[in-house]
Amino acid sequence: MNSLGLRELRHVSLRCSSLDEAEDFYTNAWGLELVERSIDRLWLRGTGPEHHILQFVESDNLGLEHVAFALATPEDVDSAAKHLVNMGVDLISEPHRSDDLGGGYRLTFNDPEGRCIMLAALLEAVAPRSEISNQPIQLSHVVFNTVDINAAVEFWTQVVGLRVSDWSENQMAFLRCNNRHHSVAFNQAEWTSVNHIAYDFRDTDAFFQRLGVLRHLGFVPIWGPGRHGPGNNAFAYFGDPVGYVPEVTTGLIDVEESNWVPRVWQRVPEQSDLWGTAGPPSDDARARMAGSPEPTVRSAGGT
Repeated sequence: MNSLGLRELRHVSLRCSSLDEAEDFYTNAWGLELVERSIDRLWLRGTGPEHHILQFVESDNLGLEHVAFALATPEDVDSAAKHLVNMGVDLISEPHRSDDLGGGYRLTFNDPEGRCIMLAALLEAVAPRSEISNQPIQLSHVVFNTVDINAAVEFWTQVVGLRVSDWSENQMAFLRCNNRHHSVAFNQAEWTSVNHIAYDFRDTDAFFQRLGVLRHLGFVPIWGPGRHGPGNNAFAYFGDPVGYVPEVTTGLIDVEESNWVPRVWQRVPEQSDLWGTAGPPSDDARARMAGSPEPTVRSAGGT
């Protein structure tokens, strides 16, 4: 168990200027289901048990609103708050029962680059959703651009308690909170931003079926399909209409904690893509994954 008791990646909340475009793409093309929409927010779920895995907040600026992880109990949330304070971290919100959609008992805090992190227990249940093979189940991982990868890794391991699974030279670090190879990764970059959000699909058939749906609707990958070396997951990256890069993925490996040793992967095409089908990312793909620069310190509303 890590320092704060994180169990899994729960959801991500992003800012965008058009909720209509976000809803249309992520329901019709991506396969998520709308849970609810308010004047300035929308909540979307996969076929898995989470109340929602994606939230959009209407804003003139792009960027991360918050990223949420699951804790098991309210007592774990209280313990996490004490741990953070003891580590010198200022809380944005103390542990509390939230009136926000999904409810739960939660707290929020910022990492050193201003990313808002939510820890939540007892989120409301949602009615089971009939699983269709080519729909996203849950979030697989979130990748952030960072101006200091070593500092980011130090905070997320020493304070938050994630473990390093692998490195891609000194360019990327892959961190886990459970036995899945990574739920968060960091990419060394010129500014702090969101690189991409990966959604987990049931198997390789579902992976390619969703690619077929997207192609039929006029969306083609900006990189992929292929299979990564670190994590061994199949990948295909797309550009959405509101400014983010979602990834269709499946097959992320599980880590055996008792004998796993992190490795350093070379940043060469044959290790970035084991299938050899994708080639290197294009300039357009790299530009989209660079994201929009975000302020270094802020607090998030609606938490």
